[in-house]
Amino acid sequence: MYFTEEHELFRQSLKDFLQKEVVPHLDKWEKTGTIERFIWEKFGEMGYFGINYPEKYGGLELDLFYTVIFLEELQKINSGGFAAAMWAHAYLAMTHLNKEGDERIKQEYLTPSIEGKKIGCLCITEPFGGSDVAGMKSTAVKDGDSYIINGSKTFITNGIYSDYLVVAAKTSPELGNKGMSIFVMDRDTPGIASTKLDKLGWRASDTGEISFTDVRIPAENLMGEEGQGFPYIMQHFALERLIMGINAHARTEHALQYTLGYMSERTAFGRSIDKFQALRHKIADIASEVEMCKEFNYSIAKRLNQGEYVVKEASMSKLLSTKIADQGIYDCLQLLGGYGYMEDYPLARMLRDSRLGPIGGGTSEILREIIAKMIIDKKEYKPAT
Repeated sequence: MYFTEEHELFRQSLKDFLQKEVVPHLDKWEKTGTIERFIWEKFGEMGYFGINYPEKYGGLELDLFYTVIFLEELQKINSGGFAAAMWAHAYLAMTHLNKEGDERIKQEYLTPSIEGKKIGCLCITEPFGGSDVAGMKSTAVKDGDSYIINGSKTFITNGIYSDYLVVAAKTSPELGNKGMSIFVMDRDTPGIASTKLDKLGWRASDTGEISFTDVRIPAENLMGEEGQGFPYIMQHFALERLIMGINAHARTEHALQYTLGYMSERTAFGRSIDKFQALRHKIADIASEVEMCKEFNYSIAKRLNQGEYVVKEASMSKLLSTKIADQGIYDCLQLLGGYGYMEDYPLARMLRDSRLGPIGGGTSEILREIIAKMIIDKKEYKPAT
């Protein structure tokens, strides 16, 4: 219903690429917290960063199910940090370049991003701000033909090694969320400083806290219209939430497949442990929930691909898929017994990486309130005009 023969050929090609080019380096990147630059250019050469983007800038203009495959297969090599670095570049930073950037910005930033020659990060979350995007404190003050940026951002994926930053700041603080704008700026602009954060999981990715002190950028680096930053951000949250929902079902499916293989070989009391009813029924529960999430996520992807505004469904996807992933991977680790707790086995890393699911991109608590507003208060969220 969702995938053609061309999709499946793409999936196999991507699997082969990841096994050959990425997997041999993952343990090193997990230890160092630095993904080497060569792999970004290899992703660019293969067209993986241009899946959704216009051919004019080097993209492939493929449908959203190629993105679904890209996300799923990245989860199945068991490094949430590596996967996050790739999709945060391709679907957080680059989405804003494509949707709000003018022709110059697209030529200077989007094209090299598709080629893997420039890495981007999206800077929205602030220290002590968390999910309160409207309460943003960072400011951008117009000064002649420049803007001067002051403030700070935190928990930014690719926040240390990226070449450019897509930054949200208040151009009219007195207008609240109606006074927010979006800018692009080069990493080496004077006044930008970053600090690497030490995390529980996603250890291969560089997550940073970034400060902006009297950072002067050209006024032409404003993206879209001044004061429209908040609706731009909200508009793209549907894709980000669906991405995190897809990531969640894919990593749970990967954990389940690994656990099934382990259970078929592990023996206790004279038989393989996949013959014990209590364990079999646990597998049945995990498999059923994963399948339900996957089908729901595919249907949302199809609607998003058709241009529908699916903020409610994408919010539900992230809320439920990440919750099910956390519990499913926790249960899979339990089924490995003591080996599940050992770093030599993949479930320990998977459990750590999965825990970010209900936090990043809007916490589960915030998502419940957003969903409640839509269902109980009949609030309607509409695309930016």
